[in-house]
Amino acid sequence: MRRWLRALLPALLAAVLLAASGGAAAADDDFLPPEQAFRFSARMLDGRTAEVRFDIAPGYYMYRERFAFEAGQTWLGQPVFPTGEKHFDETFQKEMETYRGIVKVRVPVDGNGSFTLKTTSQGCSDKGLCYPPMASTAVLAAAGGSGANPSAAAAQAGPQPAVGAPEGTLSNDNDIGRIERALSSRQLAVIVPMFLLLGLGLSFTPCVLPMLPILSSIIVGDKGSASRSRGLALSVSYSLGMAIVYTAVGVAAGLAGEGLAAALQNAWVLGGFALLMVVLALPMFGVFELQMPAAIQSRLAGASNRQGAGTHAGVFTMGAISALIVGPCVAAPLAGALVYISQTRDAFIGGSALFAMAVGMSVPLLLVGASAGTLLPRAGAWMAGVKRFFGVLMLGSALWIAAPVLPSRALMLGWGLLGAGYAASLLLPRPRRPFAVAAGLVAGVLGLTQLAGLAAGGSDPLAPFATAEAHAETPFQRIRSIEELDAILAGSPGKTVMLDFYADWCVSCKEMERFTFSDPRVQARFGQMLLLQADVTANNAADQALLKRFGLFGPPGIIFFGADGRELGNTRVIGYENADAFLASLRKAEAAQAASQP
Repeated sequence: MRRWLRALLPALLAAVLLAASGGAAAADDDFLPPEQAFRFSARMLDGRTAEVRFDIAPGYYMYRERFAFEAGQTWLGQPVFPTGEKHFDETFQKEMETYRGIVKVRVPVDGNGSFTLKTTSQGCSDKGLCYPPMASTAVLAAAGGSGANPSAAAAQAGPQPAVGAPEGTLSNDNDIGRIERALSSRQLAVIVPMFLLLGLGLSFTPCVLPMLPILSSIIVGDKGSASRSRGLALSVSYSLGMAIVYTAVGVAAGLAGEGLAAALQNAWVLGGFALLMVVLALPMFGVFELQMPAAIQSRLAGASNRQGAGTHAGVFTMGAISALIVGPCVAAPLAGALVYISQTRDAFIGGSALFAMAVGMSVPLLLVGASAGTLLPRAGAWMAGVKRFFGVLMLGSALWIAAPVLPSRALMLGWGLLGAGYAASLLLPRPRRPFAVAAGLVAGVLGLTQLAGLAAGGSDPLAPFATAEAHAETPFQRIRSIEELDAILAGSPGKTVMLDFYADWCVSCKEMERFTFSDPRVQARFGQMLLLQADVTANNAADQALLKRFGLFGPPGIIFFGADGRELGNTRVIGYENADAFLASLRKAEAAQAASQP
């Protein structure tokens, strides 16, 4: 085991030194050439919307009002700018709005075929140098307009609401915008600690908690030393496996684009993971002894000089498998890192952030490993009881993993049988210990509650006796394609529009539905909005196009549009929010809607 840890230390030290050196890059008094200080790119988001992007170097900024766009005979609509930073500018002697990090401007296009988009812009350095206005060009292809000439198009009231693109893939003032700006700084000394803390915050979410019984079961089932160091070493192996694979999957998702989360959340994948949890749980009940063939065990023992490398390799593999379970959970830090990787192709910075976040998520696992060796009994009847307890936790993890693809009533049956069965195992044997009786009564009540609720017609494991009529139904209008969305937005709905991205396999989506959307205060606010929902469960071409339209990697994600059909800037909701937090998001959207009205 010591040899195994020694082999890892150089890599870990190199990573730490690299992180420290990344944030302490040598300062250079020379000014960057404009093409390096303000890196230009442009693309068509769809046939009618162009996106102009500038990657702004640290220590530099650009002015909003100095942007201008031309396209020859192809008509351009009113550009949609993100919200910048306002301050009094000494150069122009007035209040100016500026951008740092990454700025993306979306320009409606009315035309067909190839055209040349000319972008004029101006930026400055914090050291006092202002560059002259510069022109950048890109050849793009429009495929959604009528081909109207500029004068005819100008006579129209303006671009169609459906063309009004959102203000960048990520908003500049919300949590994800701050994450993206931090990544854009490319300062690892800032990025690594930030994502460590974000990972620690995510470590207590439903996506990560199932790992605790998995790791605890591994430690309990280990036949090695009961020392604290042994438990810590096993948890380090598990955490490294999880962190490395989590990072690799995240980088692959960012480079490959949308859809990877859905690929990991289909019924076959989730069913396979759930079955694996069941197989690993059965040895905890003494059903069979789970071990490798003797020939393989002998080879591993010889190769490791009996230092436990084979055990660590197996635990590392379990951590890697667990990363595939937690990976599809989309939260703000993960979304920010994935979008950064997809747009910049910078797998090193994005991957470093994801690895740091995975390490932060592993902190509770390391604490479990460090304490399990001393807190958990290692022999006798108590040990058998502890192993059964962790076996039940692993069976519960299997149910949790499969929950997105199981009917709710089947899930209630599973929880009921698990609770009742565990209660019977504690209460029937004699003599009974007081702690076992108490635990058995709790498990029995919980299990029988699920079974009784199921018999009474209930379908919600969290509210077993509530009927379907008792739940407040949120009146969402389902949309299935970009065309349906554009048609609704172009129809001038006259009020704020909320678009919710949902999938049956998305646990956070169901939490939003059960705990947030059903809140009476939220329901009251919904009465003033047009509610749309994009169900991307199937992950087909139309679903992927909808996700790509808004730069999302998976649900949950909520987009707000104003009465004119344009996205309200800095109002996106990514990941789960409880009712109070979501009410604040709704108030922010309402304020943005009021500010957008003339």
